[in-house]
Amino acid sequence: MTKTVGLILCGGFGKRLRPLTEKIPKPLVEIKDNYTILDKQLFDFKSAGVDKAILLTGFLGEKIEERYGDNYMGVDVEYIQEDKPLGTLNAIRLGMESLKNNEQSVIRNGDVVADLNIKKMIEQGEKSDYPLSIFITKMVSPYGIVEVSGDRLVSFKEKPVLDYYINGGVYFSQGEIDFGEFEVGDIEKTVFPMLAKENKLGYYKEDGLFWMAIDTTKELEEIRKEYKNREDKPWGYEKILIHTDKYLTKELFLKEGFQTSFHYHTKKDETMYIVSGAGYIEFEDRKDYFGKNDTIRIKPHEKHSIVAMENTVLHEVSTPHLDDTERVKDFYETR
Repeated sequence: MTKTVGLILCGGFGKRLRPLTEKIPKPLVEIKDNYTILDKQLFDFKSAGVDKAILLTGFLGEKIEERYGDNYMGVDVEYIQEDKPLGTLNAIRLGMESLKNNEQSVIRNGDVVADLNIKKMIEQGEKSDYPLSIFITKMVSPYGIVEVSGDRLVSFKEKPVLDYYINGGVYFSQGEIDFGEFEVGDIEKTVFPMLAKENKLGYYKEDGLFWMAIDTTKELEEIRKEYKNREDKPWGYEKILIHTDKYLTKELFLKEGFQTSFHYHTKKDETMYIVSGAGYIEFEDRKDYFGKNDTIRIKPHEKHSIVAMENTVLHEVSTPHLDDTERVKDFYETR
């Protein structure tokens, strides 16, 4: 049976995040209290069924080993440290050399926070005719844009999603990567263009999900704002939008093929507004299917689980009982 191993590039200097990264490596930068970029990535691996990760370290690599040891949240962790930085190509090569014959890999840049469905990416990659696949995502303009008509300016758009795809910094390899004659440098500028030219490079895409490469203090501020009221879940995330003494509104994002625990609320009376996606709510005696713009009410003591057949965003409006969840059955080891 083929086993998937996670490889995470953790060796960069994080120069544009200094002075923060003078004493800690960039993957250990916190995106919320005691929750680092690397915590999120390992959590995502475990949620996708990836139980082993190799951290490709360099600068301040000992700090990473101190935090994660040989196991983190059920993920077995190993380390390969470069003596001197020779680019992402050499780091990945070292990681690939440690894989066994029956192992394939998901490779991640250590500064990317994304809600992509790694489990689905693996499943698609295993069926692909291409030995290597790259996660691609639509580019968000770093600037607001203007629209003109004739000699006048007609509208402003704040940082729109552009009709172009970029490399999302996550890769799936069915086996060994063909590095050609390249030995050092960045794999994105050397091996990937070569494989694309030889028709050996596929892609995996998911549109409309959260993705951010944390390279500057401005991006760090943005990710911390995103995580201010957000908690990652094995199935996606839960974010508090409004909490008053009268009502509570949460945003839930569920990845395709995932579901929440089977649970109930003793006090909370909630209504689900489906913003996008499709799936169903499984009760003890029935399944209520939903699609975009549907509304489903869940009364107190009704045992249920939300199941996503597509990537799904919903808004949950309820009475203001924040910690009123009794789990009957959980489907994931991480939480």
